[in-house]
Amino acid sequence: MRAIAAHRFAFLAAALLAAGCQQMPQLPFIKGQQQPAAAPPAAAAPQITEQSLRERAQEQLALGVKQYDAGEFDSAVRNLSASLEHGMLSKVEQARARKYIAFSHCVAGRELHCRDEFRKAFEIYPDFALTQAEDGHPIWGPVYRAVRTQLITEREAAQRKPITLLPQSKGETFLADGVVKYDSGDYAAAQKLLENALKEGLGQKSDQVRAMKYLAFTLCLESKWERCRTTFVKIYDIDPKFDLMPAEAGHPSWTKTFAQAKAMARKEAQEKSAKEKAAAPPTAGVPKK
Repeated sequence: MRAIAAHRFAFLAAALLAAGCQQMPQLPFIKGQQQPAAAPPAAAAPQITEQSLRERAQEQLALGVKQYDAGEFDSAVRNLSASLEHGMLSKVEQARARKYIAFSHCVAGRELHCRDEFRKAFEIYPDFALTQAEDGHPIWGPVYRAVRTQLITEREAAQRKPITLLPQSKGETFLADGVVKYDSGDYAAAQKLLENALKEGLGQKSDQVRAMKYLAFTLCLESKWERCRTTFVKIYDIDPKFDLMPAEAGHPSWTKTFAQAKAMARKEAQEKSAKEKAAAPPTAGVPKK
């Protein structure tokens, strides 16, 4: 029985060995030649991580800007748009991508798309602003300024009290017309209307501040720096906490002038407070019982 079992085991082992040999490809043996090594296992597919997506998005952003500089506007739009689809760019990078997409659309004559991209840039990054050279560009400069003014007007309207059904005063009418002229780029007409609004009188402090702010903008845009600075300073007599919105603060025409006015107003407020303290009578002590 043991001999029979051993015979069966040997037969089964031989059969398995033969089957294995049939599955392996037979290579011709050449004496003195080294046989090829077994093929290495297939490399594992690279894992997609946040870092790899971020790097890919930044690469597409850089490529899109390079293509824009080379005048390849359609290719630039494709790569810049793709860089945003990953959702991995910072707000500053997103605004930069939107800016170059807007430039590309404006250059190609697609003003509505250009306007839409500028608006998205402001909404993503409130501090978004063009450089002085970019702001003065004849093709997209007017579109950018119109979008910025529209957003500022919308934010101001949201901060103001609900509009009543009372008819506008003469000063309020001058103010509304002055802002319209400012938005259209007619700064000389805007200046006259805003000055008339302040002369006629505005009942709400918020309207007074608004009229003086747009008047200051107009004066700076007309290179009347001293009057622009003085007008900014006067705003602080009405609203000591006044400040420009982020979209307004970065404008190259009045950034420095406003900073000077703000510093002057702060200094005047400190000096006034010090004088009032010095002139105040000493507090009499409470007599003890």
